[in-house]
Amino acid sequence: MSVKVSKLENELIITFTYSTERINKIKSIKGYRWNPNEKEWSVPFCDENINILKNIFRNEQLYIDFIIDEKAERIIKYMDEQLKLKGYSFKTRTTYIKHIKRFSSFIDKDLDSITEQDIRRYILFLLDEQNSSHSYANQAISSIKFLCNDTLKQGKIIESIPRPKKENKLPKVLSFEEVKKILGALNNEKHKTILFLVYSAGLRVGEVVRLRSEDIDSKRMLIHVVQGKGKKDRYTLLSEIALNQLRKYYRIFKPEKWLFPGQNKEEFLTERTVERIFEKACFLANINKKASVHTLRHSFATHLLEGGTDLRFIQELLGHSSSKTTEIYTHVTKKNLSNIQSPLDKLSKNKIF
Repeated sequence: MSVKVSKLENELIITFTYSTERINKIKSIKGYRWNPNEKEWSVPFCDENINILKNIFRNEQLYIDFIIDEKAERIIKYMDEQLKLKGYSFKTRTTYIKHIKRFSSFIDKDLDSITEQDIRRYILFLLDEQNSSHSYANQAISSIKFLCNDTLKQGKIIESIPRPKKENKLPKVLSFEEVKKILGALNNEKHKTILFLVYSAGLRVGEVVRLRSEDIDSKRMLIHVVQGKGKKDRYTLLSEIALNQLRKYYRIFKPEKWLFPGQNKEEFLTERTVERIFEKACFLANINKKASVHTLRHSFATHLLEGGTDLRFIQELLGHSSSKTTEIYTHVTKKNLSNIQSPLDKLSKNKIF
């Protein structure tokens, strides 16, 4: 299989059949990243990296595909406009557009001439050859459904496409001790403050980077989350420790428009930057458990539940529309399992072993 290079936003996307040699070549490029959901590698888009890729894969068949034909470009642009008009978030719009670009590249034909068979073939490709998760395949179906229904006005061609059964996966949770190690691993006050707020308030990564100074209510000890997931406002907890850390950060950095600005002070810090901060903290804390920033949010909810907080209050703090979403934490808490004794321990007490 050839090495394929595509462009999505400000990244070069590299795909190929697994090879240790190829992976090591990608890892030689500064800013490389593995995207587990898409099963692909990415590096920052720039002329230098394009030349590097041409050089390191000079002895292989390198296929560079940056250009989408003008007709597809117009359709995708119109779809993005429709998503905006319907009030979809920037993150969802970006995700949907990425899916359609990949779908367009796969079928290699005009988007306005796709058939039900094209869609079936693509979803089977994701599941069988890419080993994509059911949730990722469902996301692709939702993207194509929007394309068919709202952009092309050809909803009939996707009506009979079945969705893969939703996977019942339990959230990964960190222990109190692991959270303590992670929060204590960083010396940078800005980075430390971000992780303090995520864990202490159960924030999503997209919510913490969009905080403004006026969202912190130190008198009522609350954080105002403005237009979180689902375009919903909510209030969540502001802990004393997080407030003290926030004040320390504020004295040093004196943020203005955004509480956590990026290099350009007019823009907030990117979500990917926060993920890197968390990855570094886990490395320094010697935490080998597979976790992400979102794991801190899961840990917040689980630790509250184990501490006796009513599930309804946790639902409000997390901003879940349905209690069923929050109930998943009852499956990972130790609270209801700690008093149950394994039958093996009973055998041991009877001196059978």
